[in-house]
Amino acid sequence: MPAVTVEDILVLPRISEPDPATAADRPVLSVTTAPSGFEGEGFPVRRAFAGVELRALDPFIHMDQMGEVDYAPGEPKGTSWHPHRGFETVTYIIDGVFRHQDSNGGGGLITNGDTQWMTAGGGILHIEEPPEDLVMSGGLFHGFQLWVNLPSRLKLAPPRYQDIRAGQVALLSSADGGALVRVIAGELDGHAGPGVTHTPITLLHVTVEPGAEFRLPWRPDFNALGYVLAGSGTVGAARRPVRTGQLAVFGAGDVLTLGAQRIMDGPGEKLDVLVLGGQPIREPVAAYGPFVMNTRAELVRAFEDYQAGRLGTIPAVRTPLPDQPHPGHDVL
Repeated sequence: MPAVTVEDILVLPRISEPDPATAADRPVLSVTTAPSGFEGEGFPVRRAFAGVELRALDPFIHMDQMGEVDYAPGEPKGTSWHPHRGFETVTYIIDGVFRHQDSNGGGGLITNGDTQWMTAGGGILHIEEPPEDLVMSGGLFHGFQLWVNLPSRLKLAPPRYQDIRAGQVALLSSADGGALVRVIAGELDGHAGPGVTHTPITLLHVTVEPGAEFRLPWRPDFNALGYVLAGSGTVGAARRPVRTGQLAVFGAGDVLTLGAQRIMDGPGEKLDVLVLGGQPIREPVAAYGPFVMNTRAELVRAFEDYQAGRLGTIPAVRTPLPDQPHPGHDVL
């Protein structure tokens, strides 16, 4: 799991150790196992939030772990063109390459440790797919896509695209050097990540060394979730067991505790956890397919606007017809 790594973690800024006398550990409210499924043209995913109530996830709506899968030549798959409205999509690639293109002019390739942050807002069309050379060669693919809700006042905000390179993320170390923290968005202990968010959130990729335990300071007004990308360990002060493909929902408090087993159970040499949380929006959620709104009437309007072509136009790809001269050729 490459993402972003460092040769010497001890040269990184240290995260302050929370004071056990004043900082309250967040209890673990639940641990759920993500069921497997397929998305888009048929790539395998784990539905990370399945079985968890929306009020515990707020301000998040949906999250898929894509892979980890080692494709044979010709097997890599993506999605076809599709619309979104009312929220933001965050795609983080750990291994492999993915291509994004949208009707607002955003797009590009993202690879190990890169993130694309698309604000759908009032409406956008986009496509996500592996590049042609990856389809031909096959190879390892692993990442996730997260849906971040927008409050009602920003549901129809102008679309926006952020291309976040792996080298831009803030890299931090736990106080004892036993955990590497990548800050993708938000802020942790005074260190800000590069992602610009409409909804206040923090998004981290944490790697804990075997046998290490990490007490992570966390904003008390944010909710807190931890999804195990690889490895096995424990969550919470009570050391509840977790493993790859499981989501921990934390209760109220100031500190998240993550611990890695000395010997990993399952894939991964270390404990890799996606830690995320944000300020709950606490508004009604009406979600169906690619749209996340506040009411059923707004969902109906979103479908009507999509069908009428008001959510954008698929960019044209110019290819000469077989019986037509190519650009630059003389016409007799």
